[in-house]
Amino acid sequence: MTEQPKFQRRKRRGAATPVQPSDRARTSASDPEIAKRDALIAEKEALLQRKAELEADRKRQAELEAEREAEQKREAEQQRLLDTERAAQANAAPVKPKAPLVLARAPQKGSDDPERYWKCIDRFALDEHRLAARNVVTALRSDPSHTRFDILRTRMLQALSENGWKRVAITSPTKDCGKTFTAANLAISLSRQENCRTVLLDLDMRSPSLHKIFGVTDTGAIGDMLRGEIAPEDHVQGFAANRISAGSHVAIGFNGMVEPYAAELLQDPSTKRVLSEIETKFAPDVMLFDLPPALLNDDVIAMRPHIDALLIVAAGGTTKATEIKETERRLGDKIPLLGVVLNKAEQSESGDYTY
Repeated sequence: MTEQPKFQRRKRRGAATPVQPSDRARTSASDPEIAKRDALIAEKEALLQRKAELEADRKRQAELEAEREAEQKREAEQQRLLDTERAAQANAAPVKPKAPLVLARAPQKGSDDPERYWKCIDRFALDEHRLAARNVVTALRSDPSHTRFDILRTRMLQALSENGWKRVAITSPTKDCGKTFTAANLAISLSRQENCRTVLLDLDMRSPSLHKIFGVTDTGAIGDMLRGEIAPEDHVQGFAANRISAGSHVAIGFNGMVEPYAAELLQDPSTKRVLSEIETKFAPDVMLFDLPPALLNDDVIAMRPHIDALLIVAAGGTTKATEIKETERRLGDKIPLLGVVLNKAEQSESGDYTY
């Protein structure tokens, strides 16, 4: 074999040696065209990223705008319905306020006559339009779903009469299920039932709201009544003369002050004495207790010795079956369940509420 010259061997070895990254970088840095190209690529990538961010912001703004428009449409429709109702009443002949319905039951003789206490309680005016705006459908009865509360009222009264019960606790597994809304509608529906005296107490003392539905500001503290510091007849309030035929034999114990030790107060012997005193003085046929959500604290468990039956309010599409079962379990087998009120149910035949 002929020996190759040394310079040819060095040339061949040099051609096979790969270019290191550092060499490429030096080449790029030394070549202005390559540096310019890299700068343009980086600038294009930055512009594309900025464009994507702007597109995402535009979509979020469009979604927020759509939500605002939907909310405005709902408010406008609600206002239109109220304006239509007011216009119809303004064009109609003046209607004198009706006197509250009077029970057919004759007053009992003697110093223990319950009517004496019913006549002495304070009374507040009912604003039917305010009640309708807060979904108290039993007020104006223009929403077909008010009939469902009448059905619930009648079934409940039959169950109480058959079993000799009076005290019904209204609760829900979690918040925002509509238990206070249910209590308010039941109170007005019961007020139209002759021979039925009803007492409704706002015992959701951690978050009282019943007074907001009825628009009552002079509420006092129901905790003072349960401690015996104020007589029941000086605390509860009834309906004044009104145009919606709400009866006079509904006494509502409002609460305008948060009670930090609600469960302890409900277990105190003074609560038992006050509830018995209300039964003695007012002789109610039904006592409704608007209690807090059962799974949030122990208030409902503390109230268990004072109730005869239970009504659970569930939110359609939100409340789970396991939550209802857990609510029943916490109250025990000794508290009968009158039923489950399914509130805000979709695909209801009339209105948004089903029972």
